[in-house]
Amino acid sequence: MRRLQITHVTRYRYSQPVKLQSHQLMLRPREGHDIRIESSRLSIQPQNKVHWHRDVHGNSVAVVEFVNEAAFLDFDSKVVIEHYEDKPVEFSLDNRAKHYPFQYDAGERADLAPYLQPLFTPRVDTIRKWVDEFWKPGQTLPTLDLLEQMNQAIPAQLKYRKREAAGVQRPSETLSLGSGSCRDLATLFMEACRHLGLAARFVSGYRYDPNLSPGEGATHAWCEVYLTGAGWRGYDATIGARTGGDHIAVAVARHPEWIPPVAGSYHGQSESTMEVSVAVTQLGGLE
Repeated sequence: MRRLQITHVTRYRYSQPVKLQSHQLMLRPREGHDIRIESSRLSIQPQNKVHWHRDVHGNSVAVVEFVNEAAFLDFDSKVVIEHYEDKPVEFSLDNRAKHYPFQYDAGERADLAPYLQPLFTPRVDTIRKWVDEFWKPGQTLPTLDLLEQMNQAIPAQLKYRKREAAGVQRPSETLSLGSGSCRDLATLFMEACRHLGLAARFVSGYRYDPNLSPGEGATHAWCEVYLTGAGWRGYDATIGARTGGDHIAVAVARHPEWIPPVAGSYHGQSESTMEVSVAVTQLGGLE
């Protein structure tokens, strides 16, 4: 077991007071058999009211309503978790899913339908051409080998590029540019899986990297694929590896633009600046 502390600070400054609209926060990790939240503290300024709920995907969402106008806005989140996966977990598939192509059964398809539909239909031939590098109609391949090859090919063929702009690049744009952010690379892998008829969803969260210096941390994104007999399994296309004890999922969705850590707006004629600081550190208590 590994204990990790996640510190996520977002600060906005406005040139003059503004009316802050409702903000939505997705900062609390998804708990399960692999992750348990030991402690959680969320501090928000200025004066506000916070309402918590779980969305359709089971993500923990904080909705923040503000009382007065303000010239600043601060979100300070500190969460300590216990992570029970030290490395990517070995798993086995149901016999009918061990080789691709395979079909989900009727019940699975009904539940997985939103995660099977490709999102970016323009330039679909670009995605199909890329997928053809790994599988062509008529072939039969071990399913896990196919996924590993695609996942590893992304960092081998494309460059990681930190990108501050909101939203994601279309997969065809990522392939054309030869680069993308972690969310762009995850979206490419997700879309490729869906074109193969494999259910896939986008994941937003954090990644522990002991090689990072203080202040170099950032939120992270990857993809999960639903595999019969093994459930949702994570693939990090930024590093070309399956997810494990270094990955901390916060939110999942069928669309990559639906789960930013902080989202909101304001009314007023004002210029604004934003500063974000993220750190994931290991604490004592490793077993």
